[in-house]
Amino acid sequence: MSVASISIGTSGLVSPNAVKQVTTGSYLDLASTANQGWAQQYLPELYEAEIERYGDRSIGGFLRMVGAEMPMASDQVVWSEQGRLHLAYKCTIHTDTGVCSNPKDIDNESGSDIAHALRKDQIVVVQVATGSDVAIVKAQVSAGIETSTSTFTLKPYGAAKFEDLDNIAADQSAAVCRVFAVGSDFGKGTDAIQQSVEPEFKSFSNKPIIIKDKYSVSGSDVSQIGWVEVSGEAGQNGYLWYLKAEGDTRKRFEDYLEMSVIEGITKAGTSGADGTGTEGLFEAIEDRGMIASNMFDSASDDLADFDSLIGELDKQGAIEENMLFLDRSSNLGFDNMLAAVNSNYDGGSAYGVFNNSEEMALNLGFSGFRRGSYDFYKTDWKYLNNKSTRGLVNAGATSGKVAGVLIPAGTSTVYDQSMGRNVKRPFLHVRYRASEADDRRMKSWITGSVGGNYTSDEDAMNVHFLSERCLCVQAANNFVLLKKTCFS
Repeated sequence: MSVASISIGTSGLVSPNAVKQVTTGSYLDLASTANQGWAQQYLPELYEAEIERYGDRSIGGFLRMVGAEMPMASDQVVWSEQGRLHLAYKCTIHTDTGVCSNPKDIDNESGSDIAHALRKDQIVVVQVATGSDVAIVKAQVSAGIETSTSTFTLKPYGAAKFEDLDNIAADQSAAVCRVFAVGSDFGKGTDAIQQSVEPEFKSFSNKPIIIKDKYSVSGSDVSQIGWVEVSGEAGQNGYLWYLKAEGDTRKRFEDYLEMSVIEGITKAGTSGADGTGTEGLFEAIEDRGMIASNMFDSASDDLADFDSLIGELDKQGAIEENMLFLDRSSNLGFDNMLAAVNSNYDGGSAYGVFNNSEEMALNLGFSGFRRGSYDFYKTDWKYLNNKSTRGLVNAGATSGKVAGVLIPAGTSTVYDQSMGRNVKRPFLHVRYRASEADDRRMKSWITGSVGGNYTSDEDAMNVHFLSERCLCVQAANNFVLLKKTCFS
């Protein structure tokens, strides 16, 4: 017995089957032209509101937490920073003669030679390294800046020559030597010290960059209503799509204001870029701050790793309060380190250690802790995790991954040229161009003939955004950039 076949014209709405079964033709498909899309009388179940599948997409807020924004009225911001108070150098020493040469800055031991300021009859503590042996010796300067600023001569208190002392090899012409002054030792009736020491002047500068963006929409699209209810981080809502697009552009620009000064880089003389360049946060720390590599990237890390970092902070300003902004893996590494301090912790959990009871959810996270004389506050930094920002290039990198930053809290005293006096500034802050005539912190204006503004005959609304700003990283020696050179 043959089964009858039924067919209808191509304009029909139903395609019957001889067998009772579910097929794609059993349902409305408004996206299909074969089913006429919206050109039919049946209404689908519509979810009018957009689904926020990425949550809060903005990554801004970092600089608002750690710094401030202040106006300036120049193309460049310049500040000075104090050098170290005490005299200390790395140099090479001849162990037979005690002559030291090639003095270098202890904060830049691989850099160029500098002029020393040690004077005759000063007492110094000397570390001499010859081969695998290292000895610490007390000595006196027998010839200092009276004769040369590139060399000075030391006489040890314990022997006639350095080579006569234990752990110091004889006749070493280029032994590594580190020396710092602790006072002076003059005989009776001797003349006063003849030379004075001038403080070293250190100045730093940065210049702003101009950041721009724009959103444009035609007059017809402004008046076109949609069926999707838009929403966004800038507070826009309604059924006009241009509201979403303009709000997203504004919010994206606000993030650019932060990202551009974090990732900014000084323009090289041979650069082919048209922009002016500016020193960003990462560049400033890499150039003048500290870099910690491969910390807290595995469960095996312990408190000793962090104590090594504290030891470096002691060598700098020893600022008591510091803030840590970390990517996810480093943040969890800190949690693991702090949890392991618990004597009852053995790879598991212990109630009460984190002020938890058995009836409440166990909190294995830490937001702050104290170690030694330092207070540390830590948080996730969304910029390092988000896949559309640093999280994109951090993932799968074999070197140079930025895992976090340590930023000192508090303020520094600097001389402000525009104000003509010493002022207190946060160690990290933004300067933007502004005067009585124009404030370029965050400019926004509309041109065209749509949206209530009639500046031209263009049938469109153009929303313009502009800012001119730079970042000031003062006392960068107290900042730490956490980097990872290998990870899975």
